[in-house]
Amino acid sequence: MQTQVKYQSEIKTATMGDRTITIENLTPILPPKEREKRKQEIEQRLFNVFSKYADNRCG
Repeated sequence: MQTQVKYQSEIKTATMGDRTITIENLTPILPPKEREKRKQEIEQRLFNVFSKYADNRCG
């Protein structure tokens, strides 16, 4: 059975002319080992994407 992930909320507001834009960023609260594991997965995926496009530009 999986536990429910809790999130930390960060809210930013910006004004552009007569409009107000609110952005809510939700960050999962994870144990250090899980956070490091996810970080490594994301870094590897980003590396794969950027490597693919870097190869196309150089060739």
